[in-house]
Amino acid sequence: MSPLERTEPREHDEHTVAAPAAPATPVTPATPVVTPVAHAPHGTPRATPTLALTSAATAVALMTYTAPMVTLPDTAAALHTPVSAQAWLLNGTPLGLAALLLVAGSLADDYGRRRVFLAGTLALGLTTALGAFATSTWLFTLARVAQGAASAAILASSLGLLVHAFPTPRGRLHATGVWGAFVSGGIAAGPLIAGAMPTWRVAYGVLGVAALIVAALSPRALTESRAPRGGRPDLAGASVFGLALVSLVAALTLGRDGWLRTPVAVLLAAAVLLLAAFAVIERRTRVPMIDLALLRRPRFLGSAAGGLFTGLAVIGLFSFLPALLQRALGLTAMDTAWLFLLWSGLSFAVALQAKRLAGRVSPRHQLALGFALHAVGVLTMLGAIGAHSWARLLPGLVIGGIGSGLLNAALPLVAVDSVPAERAAMGSGAQQTFRYIGSCAGVALTIAVVTSGGGSLAHGADIAAIVSAGLALAGALGVLALRERA
Repeated sequence: MSPLERTEPREHDEHTVAAPAAPATPVTPATPVVTPVAHAPHGTPRATPTLALTSAATAVALMTYTAPMVTLPDTAAALHTPVSAQAWLLNGTPLGLAALLLVAGSLADDYGRRRVFLAGTLALGLTTALGAFATSTWLFTLARVAQGAASAAILASSLGLLVHAFPTPRGRLHATGVWGAFVSGGIAAGPLIAGAMPTWRVAYGVLGVAALIVAALSPRALTESRAPRGGRPDLAGASVFGLALVSLVAALTLGRDGWLRTPVAVLLAAAVLLLAAFAVIERRTRVPMIDLALLRRPRFLGSAAGGLFTGLAVIGLFSFLPALLQRALGLTAMDTAWLFLLWSGLSFAVALQAKRLAGRVSPRHQLALGFALHAVGVLTMLGAIGAHSWARLLPGLVIGGIGSGLLNAALPLVAVDSVPAERAAMGSGAQQTFRYIGSCAGVALTIAVVTSGGGSLAHGADIAAIVSAGLALAGALGVLALRERA
């Protein structure tokens, strides 16, 4: 049994007192959890404004993430981006997310969740607006990476703020459910907003303003919280970990043009060496960015597996599907956005109602069911593009949307339940790091499968759907296998 699994009292937030609470949903017989309850001098967090602002910022971050899904053809044409480099237009934001989510979560817990959240929303507004003025593929990609870094601060700190504002199991279940629903809502609204704007540049300007509005409303409404552990920030660990993920994501993106090329091999080797160096640094530092003992905890590994396979199987395929439909079926950006809304809108509705499953279905089984439904959904899409029939996609979009909603509702709850309560932001950052590493790999894999081999787009799309279904089933088996030992 690792130190994290003992029943000794845990560290609390700087301005909190301890109150016992059980996990929101009994995945297994659980270790008693100490949950922070806020009090003076900062006062009790205002739960409703906290939930509203963190959900709104999360939705804007996801809108920014998904906007290129329907504008990719126009953006690529405006920036003269060849097909071989279009993965960068989609992977810029997940690159920034993957590199900084864990760092942002650790900093939020130690130096102030509100502080990190405000910095993230302000930076997202500015970098998104700047992206509208990009004149080349690399400038646009750099703006997208910066948007991802800003989004990392928002996503990692949001769950920490929610755990602080909703200390009871019932309240936490409600808050994480709503927050997960707004993840789906942002995914749904992003393509619609982008498709409805006159140009993709205007769309980025609108999203930038939306983020700045949230930033302006947040200082008075949010209450600061932190779980200071003392010592200096783990700058060495953060730097090495960030470089490792940048190397890994760059290798995954470049790999679609050939995995045996020298640049890909060098980047993969660099990622492995940097991750090994990160492990050494974390073992030796007094205040590590992540406690490596968590890697011996099945619940944490299950959370990581859930995030990784969501990125690989779900985000990877659906990030490129709208552009594929425009190219293969001749749909407009707005037509594609409405079609995509069937999947993402159902995901939002299901995630919002998934809290009703509490006590009946554990989060782990909810994840497995979500993966299974995604697999069934994408398999029903086989042959639709070859038949030039968007109507044949509808059953798969419905089934896949339900599965995605279950995943988005369960993932945040699993993330905060897999770590001590005072490290909720770090737990969220860790899970979402795996999620966006998976999405980078999934996007690169999907584009490589669809466009390689000289076959038709329809044939490539069918193979990509089969691969996505297989990855989803692997994710279902993974989260079921990684159950907490009694």
